[in-house]
Amino acid sequence: MKFSYSSLIAAALCATVFSLSSCNDSKPALTAEGTAAVQAATSSAATTEVAASGPSAPDPASIPASRIADAATITARPQVPILCYHQIRDWRPRDSKGAKDYIVPVEQFKKQIQMLADSGYHTILPDQLYAYLATGAPLPPKPIMLTFDDTDLDQFMVARPELEKYGFKGVYFVMTVSLGRPRYMSKAQVKQLSDEGNVIGSHTWDHHNVKKYQGEDWVTQIEKPTKTLEEITGKDIKYFAYPFGLWNPEAIPQLKQRGMVAAFVLSEKRDLQDPLYTIRRLIASGYWSPRTLHNSLVNSF
Repeated sequence: MKFSYSSLIAAALCATVFSLSSCNDSKPALTAEGTAAVQAATSSAATTEVAASGPSAPDPASIPASRIADAATITARPQVPILCYHQIRDWRPRDSKGAKDYIVPVEQFKKQIQMLADSGYHTILPDQLYAYLATGAPLPPKPIMLTFDDTDLDQFMVARPELEKYGFKGVYFVMTVSLGRPRYMSKAQVKQLSDEGNVIGSHTWDHHNVKKYQGEDWVTQIEKPTKTLEEITGKDIKYFAYPFGLWNPEAIPQLKQRGMVAAFVLSEKRDLQDPLYTIRRLIASGYWSPRTLHNSLVNSF
């Protein structure tokens, strides 16, 4: 599905800026200037009409080491907005105030995704993000990545058809212990997401905090789940999301040894030595209106 920019409606989102300074690291946000810098790398032909998922990207393994930028160059590139969703369902009386940050009501989710489409955002996938960060490869105008953690069934039943409506693709970080359990996705549904052009990533076996791993935890939490997901999808699993967004420097070489080429945190600052293994994401709060979400994206990246 393709969008002509003349047909996209820019959302009138000029409300008071929602402050997220605690989520920002020391690098420039993807403001109007930052967005322009990303867009400048895209050819004029691409800006006329572009697929929602943007241009294809090479497998990271095919990129020569000599072409991969150093950490300082990667960190200096304008950040691409990345949203993190968890549960997509209507709030229940027993949901706590804090839990509602991680639970986006169905209609609210639909409005958020529509806002992104109406505002001209184009979803990208991890290989595209990697190529951009590592080599400066071009991205489509107003790139964004939509990620989903924890394997909840509503991500397949609600998010998937809503993204399809706009030609969007997503990244699903799967916790393998939950596969096939009530209210979680099955192996067949994960494979379908992959077959349809979405990306499946690892989110450990049972959401154990990476900072507490010792000994065989790396086999239990990373190696075995990776093998399981590769058997399900028939594809290499190259991307990882830290449970709770928590990481430590000791985890990065372990992930590298196990075939992960990039890893995702939440709103913490990036590691200046290994920015590809601490890529920032913003949790999409269930409290946020489309306008608040837009302002939060602008201010956080």
